[in-house]
Amino acid sequence: MARTRDIVIGVIIGGSFLVFFLIMAITLIYGRFGEADGFSGLGSKVAIVNLNGVIASSTEIVRQLDRWGRDDNVRAIVLHINSPGGGVAPSQEIYDKVMKVRASTSKPVVVSMSSVCASGGYYIACAADKIMAVPGTVTGSIGVIFEWPVVNKLLDKVGVQYETIKSGKVKDVGSPFREANDTDRAMLQSVVDDTYDQFVSVVCERRGIPRDSAVAMATGAIFTGRQAQKLGLVDSLGTFDDAVDLAGELSGLGKNPNRIKETTRRTVTIFDLLGSLTNIDLGRLLDSGQDLVSPKLQYIFN
Repeated sequence: MARTRDIVIGVIIGGSFLVFFLIMAITLIYGRFGEADGFSGLGSKVAIVNLNGVIASSTEIVRQLDRWGRDDNVRAIVLHINSPGGGVAPSQEIYDKVMKVRASTSKPVVVSMSSVCASGGYYIACAADKIMAVPGTVTGSIGVIFEWPVVNKLLDKVGVQYETIKSGKVKDVGSPFREANDTDRAMLQSVVDDTYDQFVSVVCERRGIPRDSAVAMATGAIFTGRQAQKLGLVDSLGTFDDAVDLAGELSGLGKNPNRIKETTRRTVTIFDLLGSLTNIDLGRLLDSGQDLVSPKLQYIFN
């Protein structure tokens, strides 16, 4: 009996180690490697960079833009955007990188708008040589929002108090544990106004729209791709393939150029396994760095 028990325990331990090593092997093979679809060493190509979802970080998109900017076989870049926008800083960082790649390499950059390219997504699009949308794209939402949850009344009901010792009267501005006062609102409004002015200035400079007209549009309103074209916010209407053709023509490659893009593979983690049981993508949520409590200054279409 004891021998049988030992054999069973040994099989369980051995099986556990086997599963562990299999997971490690899968992680090494299918980890976070930016692999290219296509061969950058064979002929000239148009590089595709996909920007999807809420913009919480600029790191990955900036890295890809750097890579294709340095690649001599890449003659143009298509930035395919499907995003409602996101953080002000990462949106501005991606915008700045697009501008620098264009200036340092003379490679044309074409933005192809997908279902949504609004607020911070549109801010980034303004850096391109040409912007193309489909007629039903949701775009615009030019504006800024600063928001945070306030839970002090809920905490009062459950008998929880939160003490704060601060060095200045607005040091805890945006705290979820108290309501904003007039001083808080005045300071935050000045921050929002300045950030809004930066957005409007980009639209005026890059789209050639008079400031009065830009301000009239920059109310947070959204537009279809067709409306945006009439307003001068986008250059033309067309599909993603049309945008690739346009990039080919601008770079001298002609229509239907060869394409190259990265295929990013995520490491499978315990959060992905838990997510598969709850139907919540916990791994991607954590990867995005989204904070549901802290105050956020955003170019975003809610």
